[in-house]
Amino acid sequence: MRAAAFTELSGPEGVRTIERDTPEPGPGEATVDVAACAINRHDLWILEGDSAMVDADDLPFVTGLDVAGVVSEVGDGVRGVEPGDRVVLCPNETCGECRFCREGPENTCERFSLYHGGLAETACVEGDRLIPLPDGVDATTAAAIPTAYMTAFHMLRRAEVGPGDLVFVPGATGGVGVAAVQLSAVFGAETIGTSTSASKLERVRELGLDHGVESADVDEIRTAVERIGEPDAVINHLGGEFTRLGQSVMRRGGTMAICGRTAGGESTIDIASLFLGHKRIVGSTMGTQDDLRRLVELTADGDLEPEIDETYALADTDAAFAAMQDRESVGKIVVEP
Repeated sequence: MRAAAFTELSGPEGVRTIERDTPEPGPGEATVDVAACAINRHDLWILEGDSAMVDADDLPFVTGLDVAGVVSEVGDGVRGVEPGDRVVLCPNETCGECRFCREGPENTCERFSLYHGGLAETACVEGDRLIPLPDGVDATTAAAIPTAYMTAFHMLRRAEVGPGDLVFVPGATGGVGVAAVQLSAVFGAETIGTSTSASKLERVRELGLDHGVESADVDEIRTAVERIGEPDAVINHLGGEFTRLGQSVMRRGGTMAICGRTAGGESTIDIASLFLGHKRIVGSTMGTQDDLRRLVELTADGDLEPEIDETYALADTDAAFAAMQDRESVGKIVVEP
């Protein structure tokens, strides 16, 4: 089979199409003929050499978390799916043994990890991580859901967002940002989003963004947000200086959920504002398999339409990563093996 592999941790030019043996499922596993696999900032960090989980000894490395396709074969002990089923993978990998797995939610597992291997014609996965796709949800749409929409969904729930709330989403045009805007609308909340591009903001407005702020300057953004209102929640997938910004603009008793570090791996906070304002800052990683199942149902019911910016053939996976690196996309980038 063909796979798009990282042969150098140098950027998009390090991606090559290679031949590999087609995997066979072991006990508890299933193989999926991959129809679509979305790429994520997580994958790009690996490709750029900015991830501790992969180094030169692991090359060639095949990434790809968000797998959708058709089950081709199942191993012993697999229940709930069979060959011919259309499915999407929940990419969570958990130990199933620690206290956090026992108590839940699953994404708090102390050895939490993620599946990799979807950028190939066939993927071998844990059979119990597959969710059957209902009629009306195609593979490309399904592949756009797991990482970005699970992450945003879980963050919104951690921030206890509800009808009538105001949600601030710095960087509203990336995968998690777009998902947060769309899902906030599903939750009945109003949104403020930022971008440095007027055209990209306009696209997100079409997806439900209520207030757009065109700027990358935190002081300009702070002033603009304060004119609009005091956010009840901040969905922060950027980190860096946007953490202090989010803390300063959210209302007394508000919550900021953080899931990423695109703008920087370290942030400062105002301690007095934190405790005097009864504000909360919480970390959040991915979501749960039940979150993904609910998101697939929302999509099937027509309440959610995951935004896909562009699709690429497997041989053009390098171009897909170049597009992500250039930050020109709005929504998800999907490879279709």
